[in-house]
Formats: sequence, C-alpha cells, structure tokens
Amino acid sequence: MSQIQSPRAVGVRESFFSGSALPDAGSPDGIALRTFVSRACGANGFSTGTATFEPGAVLRYHFHHCSEAITILSGEALVVIAGRGYRLGRLDCMHVPAGAPHMVQNAGAQSMTAHWSFASADPQRTFVDLPVSFEERGSRNPDSNDPEHLRRFAQAEIYELSEGAWFRDLFAARFGSAGICGGYGRFEKGASLPCHTHEYDESITILAGDATCFVQGVRHEMRGVETAFVPRRKAHRFLNNGNGEMEMLWVYAGNEPDRVLVDASFCSG
Repeated sequence: MSQIQSPRAVGVRESFFSGSALPDAGSPDGIALRTFVSRACGANGFSTGTATFEPGAVLRYHFHHCSEAITILSGEALVVIAGRGYRLGRLDCMHVPAGAPHMVQNAGAQSMTAHWSFASADPQRTFVDLPVSFEERGSRNPDSNDPEHLRRFAQAEIYELSEGAWFRDLFAARFGSAGICGGYGRFEKGASLPCHTHEYDESITILAGDATCFVQGVRHEMRGVETAFVPRRKAHRFLNNGNGEMEMLWVYAGNEPDRVLVDASFCSG
C-alpha cells in the first residue's frame, strides 16, 4: 500500500447489489445472468456480475471486445477457448482476451455459479458458430503461446496485506488482462484493511461470512454474494465482523492493484 494521503472524493455514490436479485432480462435458457456493477450505477471502465448455470447448461461460443475474467464461485465449469477445453473448480480464474471466441458449460451435476468481470462498463456479447468439438486439457494450464491465461487458485501466491487479511491475485496485466485486475481476500475474525482509496472504481463481492463496509463515514453490512461498488477516491475499508472467516472477491478498473492509505477518520466518520 502507498503512503497516507488525504482523499479527493468524486461525486458518484457507492452502490450495493443483492446476489439473489432477479436475473437480467434475456438471460439464456438454463442460465441466470445478474449484472451488479456497470454504467448504470456510474461505473467507469468495468463491470461485474454472476452467471448461475443449471446442470448441463451451456453459454455457446461468443466473444467480447474487451478483457473478461471468469472466476468460478461454486460447482465445476468447462471453459473452452477456441477449441481448447479447461476444467475449473472453485476460485479458479480464466482470463479471456478481447476477441477470443469461448464457451462456458456447467460440467457438474449441481448448479454452477461463475463471477464475471469485463474491462467495459457496457460489455457486448457477439455469438459465433464454431465446431463444438475441442481438445480436452482437463486440469492443465494453457501453453505459453496460448492467448488465454488460467490462474489456478491453489497455485496463486498468498500474501498478508494486513494482519489476518490474506490475499491472492487472480487476474491482472501481468497475467494478460487489460483494464481490469482482481483477486481473492480471506479475513480472519476481526481482521480489516486500513482505510484507503484507489484511483479507479472497485467492485467487492462477499463470498462467505459477514462483512462491514465503511465508505466515507457510512456503514453497510454485507453477506451472501452481496456486491459493493466503491467509486474511485472514495475512502473505504472492510471488516470481518462475523464469528468465522470472511471471503471476498475484489475487482478494480485498473491494470494492477494499488491502494493509497488515508486517515482512518475518513472511513469511520
């Protein structure tokens, strides 16, 4: 984290979204798409949400004109990138480069939920007709000359960002993404990050446990795949206020993580 500074807040307000909200209109058969952070809430340069797949459901081949990161929250997924098929489990993360045709399928017997992040506040999906056959790579990672990047959760470096707050970076410019970065945080009981800001917008999804979010002196309670949108330069911090561990997935509208510490009073009020 960078040195303590005084925050320069912007006019966009923070927003909060329920993980069990009604699916987006026009969701494909067997798939419940939910958009959380996007241009609609004032986000700039990125968007986030979830996709819940019924057993056997397939989102057929398509591409986007921006980077996408697909992180599996529950279940088993098959992600095929231009004929190369990978099996993903919980918190494995696939970065799909702009223009790369890909399809996603629920590969398990239970429902599967994936968290998606785009380097666009208004992403578009273009469907294409490609052969459904693919090279089965299973639990392998992409080859060095493949454009996609797969970050296996078990292989991601663990670092302690503050006492009792353990982080893993899952996608960033150094892993091939452009315009977005993100990762996973696990907070022990009572753990918190210091009050801080970013020079870009942030999306935070609570995966497990109970979290208290402080933004510019306002307190919010979060749990159950609830997602917070924190605009750039808004002072904020997250606290695990539950009896067990708290897990989160964070996404920034920037190439690499960066945090600027500010005085604690800007969070607490």
